[in-house]
Amino acid sequence: MKDSPQDRKRQYLKKRAFYDSLLTIYGRKPVLEALEDLTLPVHKLHLAESNRRDQLITRIEQLANERRIEIAYWDRKGLSRISKNTRQDQGVALDLALPHYGRAEEFLRTADKPYELLALDGITNPQNLGMIIRSACAGGIDGIILPSKGCAQIDPLVIKASVGTLFKMRLLRCDDLAPTLAEFAKTGARICALSSHAKDTLGELNDGEATIFVLGNETHGVSDAAAKTCTHSLRIPMRNGVESLNVAVTAALICFRHQL
Repeated sequence: MKDSPQDRKRQYLKKRAFYDSLLTIYGRKPVLEALEDLTLPVHKLHLAESNRRDQLITRIEQLANERRIEIAYWDRKGLSRISKNTRQDQGVALDLALPHYGRAEEFLRTADKPYELLALDGITNPQNLGMIIRSACAGGIDGIILPSKGCAQIDPLVIKASVGTLFKMRLLRCDDLAPTLAEFAKTGARICALSSHAKDTLGELNDGEATIFVLGNETHGVSDAAAKTCTHSLRIPMRNGVESLNVAVTAALICFRHQL
């Protein structure tokens, strides 16, 4: 008996959701640390065939075998397609199957309560990205929208700066931020840009509604495309002539504004 179109669609969506949950990390030390953490669900280990079998590679293979994790061996070109960073992958990549890692559109489709998200618009500094993830995780933010274009992506520097919270935080991938924000706005979500020139302050924002806080580039702020989707503009009151804060500090103030 053949599967019905509905069954095939469900199977496709289930398979797609699984692959959307995969986060690929690279670099020998980050991969080793991930394999040593038994709480992290690992899908597959990728190794370059040209790797010299030093102590780290031997330990990585040993841990993968002990955990019964599939190991795939690639030529350098094949591995670079997986890691997407030939210069820094050190011949090693690892797929993590994280339940909190997925697509922004899927979150929007299934969200059933007022939520608070951070949306990152041109955050290019890995250290800032890692610290934002750490603050969002500790402050109970429901997720971070991370576009694939124009933002720093997950790499060893981000993992280190997040101090492990990367694996606990809901990261919502999208291709372009502005169209994604527009889709959230259509459902009634408040899209709030942080700007030093705004009339209203962060503390004046009422709770109880779905809200996305847009954090702009470290130098140029929120982009014009993202700003056009925003329904609110908010500022953080500052004294002594200070005009702006580091974007990671701004994120921390948002995340903890009700908890102190």
